[in-house]
Amino acid sequence: MQETFLQIFDEQIRREGAAELRAYLLRSDFFRAPASTRYHCAYEGGLCEHSVNTYRRLLRNVQNEYGAEWEQKFSHETVAICGLLHDLCKIDFYKQDFRNVKENGEWVKKPYFAREELLPYGHGEKSVYIINGFLRLTREEAVAINWHMGGFDSRVRGGDGSVSEAFCKFPLALLLHVSDLEATYIDEKRGV
Repeated sequence: MQETFLQIFDEQIRREGAAELRAYLLRSDFFRAPASTRYHCAYEGGLCEHSVNTYRRLLRNVQNEYGAEWEQKFSHETVAICGLLHDLCKIDFYKQDFRNVKENGEWVKKPYFAREELLPYGHGEKSVYIINGFLRLTREEAVAINWHMGGFDSRVRGGDGSVSEAFCKFPLALLLHVSDLEATYIDEKRGV
């Protein structure tokens, strides 16, 4: 999936700072990291796979919503940035550890991914922060990435209703959230 991700990135993301962001991704654990510890793509390389799946779903959803003239609403670059980069918050977020598991009556050590938050900055907002360190996001892109978790975002669970306003004012935010869900629950394997 790394090759697919980089091909889409190179073809679509041309904004100033893209080369530096690409180099950062290659230096980081982005292409080796899981997308989660136990839910979807919970294996090495799962984060990259999930990002490509979300990009593909977002592209399809934008095209379906706006038809042949979709690029008058959102550029292909915007779709690629949001789909491919929405979960950069998961870079350096997981570490491989071991736990004891009973197999055939014997205890054996099995590897698994555990959370190890090095930069506690939130989820979507952390992705926006990381991306903006390399390239400038548009307001719509920043809002979409910030709220891509929708009702699963801890701020929403804490009572913040801003996600509803974000979805009303910035349709890309809703489309990214739906695309992320579709990638997670339709396209991807659960667990290890």
